[in-house]
Amino acid sequence: MVFSSFVFLLAFLLLVLLIYYVCPGKVRNLVLLIASLLFYAWGEPVYVLIMLFSTVFDYTNGRLIEYFQNKNRPGKAKVVLVIDLVGNLGILGFFKYADFVIGNINSITGAGLTLLHIALPIGISFYTFQTMSYTIDVYRKVVPAQHNIVAFATYVTLFPQLIAGPIVQYKTVASELSDRKVTLTDFSEGAFRFTIGLAKKVLLANQIGSLWDTISQLHQMSAATAWLGAIAYSFQIYFDFSGYSDMAIGLGKMFGFHFLENFNFPYMSKTITEFWRRWHISLSSWFREYVYIPLGGNRKGMGRQLFNIMVVWMLTGLWHGANWNFVLWGIYYGILLMIEKLFLLKWLKKAPAWIGHIYSMFLVVIGWTIFAQTDMSQLGRYLKTMFGIGAHGGADADFFYFLSTNAVLLILLVVCSIDHRFWLRKICKKSVDSENTEDDNIYQWCELSRGLTYAKPIIMVVLLWGIVRFSGGRQLQSVFVFPLLNDSC
Repeated sequence: MVFSSFVFLLAFLLLVLLIYYVCPGKVRNLVLLIASLLFYAWGEPVYVLIMLFSTVFDYTNGRLIEYFQNKNRPGKAKVVLVIDLVGNLGILGFFKYADFVIGNINSITGAGLTLLHIALPIGISFYTFQTMSYTIDVYRKVVPAQHNIVAFATYVTLFPQLIAGPIVQYKTVASELSDRKVTLTDFSEGAFRFTIGLAKKVLLANQIGSLWDTISQLHQMSAATAWLGAIAYSFQIYFDFSGYSDMAIGLGKMFGFHFLENFNFPYMSKTITEFWRRWHISLSSWFREYVYIPLGGNRKGMGRQLFNIMVVWMLTGLWHGANWNFVLWGIYYGILLMIEKLFLLKWLKKAPAWIGHIYSMFLVVIGWTIFAQTDMSQLGRYLKTMFGIGAHGGADADFFYFLSTNAVLLILLVVCSIDHRFWLRKICKKSVDSENTEDDNIYQWCELSRGLTYAKPIIMVVLLWGIVRFSGGRQLQSVFVFPLLNDSC
């Protein structure tokens, strides 16, 4: 079941909301737990058992870590933590990387080992990272162990963010698991945010995705057509993934949870470093807090810092999928970030903003090209074509046709990628004094805007009409097409 299906929108969500608000507060976690298990079992009836095992496994380990620490036996607490990490990573590794490892062994040695062909459980990369963050934080005494297994299971299985994040660290929702209230304002803001995310998915990502699908299947293309396809994919993955995050955050608010933001207009970045502070923030934060800093971060000299950056980015690439293009993608960004750390970042900060923006977007589009092509030989051909090697000319008739038929959509995508607070401030009267809102998230800012408060119902109606109109009256459900969700969930 996906958020953009009529089954979810008109049956599952409405029924869950009704039961949730009719029930007393003490049983609302149980309602969400049952609903989340049904949501997951809709597409993965067998693999729900793996998620339940992971839940019980990490709950038990969290309690044991707290017990041994209270008994002043840190050594045993550490052993439990190691068992927890090995267990979680072992489950993730088996289901996600077993065939990848076997395939590479066969390629290198010719051993002819049989592939397992194990289906990847949906969302396993996300909930595995969430549960590991919990046990690590319990060990660090950042949070106390959760004693209520229903509350903990609700955290692990919570359907708004189960399929594709954001990665919700336990400490950010610990208090809301035991005590949360939903105001009318929160509910309306959540519904609005969900509608925005759904519109991003259906009206923007799906539409521009068809252009990428068409171009990527061409046997011959000009350099301009190849770049247009790469740009189309860059827009698709942004509006698809950020749209899903918006829907998750909106649903969370409707149930009383306040998830942290996952995207902050990444295509406005002026450096690659800034880009990764704006893109998939929950994943970047997880790797920084639980891998980069424990490795030493920037505290042990430049050489060690560069090593730590590369380790983190190779792991980040592997997290996204069991294929060599993802490893290459991680190495690509690791090298770029190391170059910026060594000298380029200082120069870019002094350069005009437009130079930094062109530099960043040029490299980001190349990065998404690497990410999109799981066939390494096809990736090589596509990259060569982008730079005119083996290309069918600089610009051909296909390019002008694709550009002309998608011009309005491309302009809309550019506009929607821009932090529009700059002109919204001029047309919306703020309800509070907020002179220092330059770095506020756009959605937090919108909540303070009196003008947008009045306009939101109209915006929602228009967007919902557009969503139904563009779906042609058919079911909205569509498979998430980019590798991030196909390979890492």
